[in-house]
Amino acid sequence: MDLTVDYAFKQMFGSEKNKKITIVFLNAILQRTGRDTIKEVEFTSQEVGGEYKDDKQSRLDIVVRTQKGDLINIEVQLSNEHNMFKRTLYYWSRLYTSQLSKGMGYHTLLPTITINICNFTVFDKNNYYHNTFHLYEDSTMQPISDLDNVLEVHFIEMNKFLHMWNQNDLDTLDDILVRWLLLLGMVDARKERVYNQIYKELEELAMRDENIANAFSAWEELSKSKEDVLAYESRLKYILDEEAKLEDVKYMAEKKGREEGKIEGQREKTGEMVRNLLNKKVDIDFIAEVTGLTVERIKEIATSLRL
Repeated sequence: MDLTVDYAFKQMFGSEKNKKITIVFLNAILQRTGRDTIKEVEFTSQEVGGEYKDDKQSRLDIVVRTQKGDLINIEVQLSNEHNMFKRTLYYWSRLYTSQLSKGMGYHTLLPTITINICNFTVFDKNNYYHNTFHLYEDSTMQPISDLDNVLEVHFIEMNKFLHMWNQNDLDTLDDILVRWLLLLGMVDARKERVYNQIYKELEELAMRDENIANAFSAWEELSKSKEDVLAYESRLKYILDEEAKLEDVKYMAEKKGREEGKIEGQREKTGEMVRNLLNKKVDIDFIAEVTGLTVERIKEIATSLRL
C-alpha cells in the first residue's frame, strides 16, 4: 500500500496497536528529545466543527493528545487541491478552540500542532522538504507567547524529500525522520511502482532500528488484510477519479480561455478594420455588410471616434 494514501496512513499511524510507531514518528518530525520527548499519546476525536446547525464539519486524518495535553493533528494529502494554507489554519483553529468547554478559562488552552504530509510541491521558492511555522514578531522574532508556541505548523513535501534522497543529500543513519519518510515514499500508487532502492535501504536500516522493523511488520500485516486492501483500493480509486475530474475542469477552463482569447482578438481586429474604414469615409452600410456588425454598433464606434 502507498502510505501517502490517507486510508493506509491512518491504519498505519492512527491505530492503537501501532501507537509506539506513531510516537516515534511524531518525535522524529517534531525533533523532540530529552525531557521534551513525547512518551504517550491518546487517539482522540477526529471531528471538528458542527457545533452549530450551519457549521462546516470536517474529519481530520489523525488527532492525538500527548501526555502534556498538547493536541497534534496529522494530515496526509496525495492530491493538490490548492487550498492547503487556508484549510490548515481552519483545521488548526477548530482543534485549538475545541479544548474549551463552557466555564473554562483561556489559560487552560494548550499548544496545538498541525503536521501536513503532502505528495506535491507546496512552496515553489523553497527547496527544503520540511518547513515549520510559528507565530513570531517580525522584527525581534519573539514568540507571541512566552509560555508555549501555541501554534506550530509543519509542511513535509514528499517530492522534494525524494529528490534530495536521490541526490544523496540525506543521511539515513543520523536523521531518524529520513528513515520514516523513506517508508512513506517507497510505494507510488500513481505510477504503480515500488522503489527497490528504497526498499533495500530500509531493509538494512531495519536490522539496526527496531522501530523501522516493527513498522515494516505492521505494514506487511496491513497489506495482507483483504478487508483493508479493498478499502484502500476503493479510497485510491476515489482520489484518482477526483484528480482526473480536476484535470478535466482545468483543461476545459484553459480551452475556454484560449477560445475567448481568440474571440477577443478577432473583435479587436474587426474594430480596427471598422475604425480604418470610417476614417476613410467608407459608407456605414457597406462596413456593416463587410464586417457583419450592426449599423448601430458601427455608429457607436464612429461616435467614439467623433466622426
